[in-house]
Amino acid sequence: MSCSLRRILIDLGSTVLDVAAPGADLDAEVTGVVIHDPHDEPATTAGGLLLGIGVRGPQDVAALLGQLGQARAAALVVKGPVDVTDEVRAAARDSGVTLLSLTAGAAWAQVAALLRGLLDEAGTGVGEDIDGDLFSVANAVGALLDAPVTIEDRSSRVLAFSSRQDEADAPRVETVLGRQVPERFRRLLEQRGFFRRLYSAPGPVRIELGEDTLPRVAIAVRAGDEILGSVWVAVRDPLSAAADRALRDAAGVVALHLLRRRAGADARRRVRTDLLSTVLAGGPDAADAAGRLGIATGPLCVLAAEMAEDDGGDPLAVELQRQRLSDALGLHLAAVHPRTAAAGIGRVAYAVLPLPDGADETRAARVAASLLERTGPLSTANIGVGRAVTGLPDIARSRADADRVLRVLRSRGATGTVAGRADTHFASLLLHLADLAAADPAPDGPYQRLLAYDAAHDADLTRTLAAYLDAFGDTRAAAEAVHVHPNTFRYRLRRLTEVAGLDLADPDARLAVALQIRLHRPNR
Repeated sequence: MSCSLRRILIDLGSTVLDVAAPGADLDAEVTGVVIHDPHDEPATTAGGLLLGIGVRGPQDVAALLGQLGQARAAALVVKGPVDVTDEVRAAARDSGVTLLSLTAGAAWAQVAALLRGLLDEAGTGVGEDIDGDLFSVANAVGALLDAPVTIEDRSSRVLAFSSRQDEADAPRVETVLGRQVPERFRRLLEQRGFFRRLYSAPGPVRIELGEDTLPRVAIAVRAGDEILGSVWVAVRDPLSAAADRALRDAAGVVALHLLRRRAGADARRRVRTDLLSTVLAGGPDAADAAGRLGIATGPLCVLAAEMAEDDGGDPLAVELQRQRLSDALGLHLAAVHPRTAAAGIGRVAYAVLPLPDGADETRAARVAASLLERTGPLSTANIGVGRAVTGLPDIARSRADADRVLRVLRSRGATGTVAGRADTHFASLLLHLADLAAADPAPDGPYQRLLAYDAAHDADLTRTLAAYLDAFGDTRAAAEAVHVHPNTFRYRLRRLTEVAGLDLADPDARLAVALQIRLHRPNR
């Protein structure tokens, strides 16, 4: 996945990014987006675009440009306004790294999503020529209508937008930066029945939004009877007859691009899923698949993410939610390390995260926790973290760990939880033993004899034994737990050893019967 720095600047325009100090070449290929941690060395690779969060002052900017030049990075983004001194200009020129200024109103998370989306779109094969580029279509429509344009899907997510968005209004800029119509405006449109009008009308529909915003004209994008999305134009005056015809024609062109885009995205997702499945299985083909995905060699860790309680809902909504989780996981991890990979496999979103030498899975757990903190509706997902392994030959073990952790979280009804094997080891072992017990569900041995005796004599010796084991052999504490006198408890304990033929002095016997009680206890 890559595209030129020039294309990024054309697509995002002055709404988001401006060139503060040019490097060597605006046609340099951008291969990934990395978030800068000021406490670590820059983690970018050749072609990387670094988001310089917290980078302030000309000296810091110039020093970072020099470091990025050694790594052959493509660009550095810092929050505007940027103090471009002679030192900064010289550093950009000498390093060959272009310095970009981020508009003051943009959030870093929004910009990371925008850039990642552009790189993903470039990788689909859609948009490689100007006729096949949704952004170019948006710019063409905007030029015809002399107004800023957005192209949106049915969920009001922005797929592409024209230049000159800053000429519209604050809500439009907010929409473009977030790549999503703000929820308050979407609710307003739904309450006014605008979407019903839009999707039933054969041509453009006009709406006055109020709140100091420009009127909007929108037209549904259709493929036969299927609604694919819509085109939105921020206008001051009603459309002329010529502009109306131009917008109708544009909707047909956009429909072709959206169909092509969807086909490309589906194909890319299938390929990515197949390749990541091969990597996670280990084996002789894992290295080749990892190379095609661009996964870094060296220490790795597998993350497995799953939406909590996604069963029972609308199947289409559930599938969309799973795709969003997979996309969010991939986007977040790519900002941490550019050579990661993520894909949805069944109901689980998996990711392979490269780790620094000497790091363990706790670093991956911190990264996963930060994802849940930032993903809003997806924050109820659970994430299992596998062990850190030295490389691809052991990656199947890390994946197995992550799967076992997810299973434990699922069994607990957990939501919004990140856990590793150290957090769930015993619970995972019990689930594994429960699987073994399920193959022969009837208890046997001493525990079975106690159950039979209790049933025949209306006794409660199994409860006595469980209390004794739970109290680690402390008969007074165990007697208190079952609300009997200690002497009565000791009598029952002697009786149950006789009935069951159980030697409580034998540690193996205690372990075996404790596990049976844990696995087979009624109403456990």
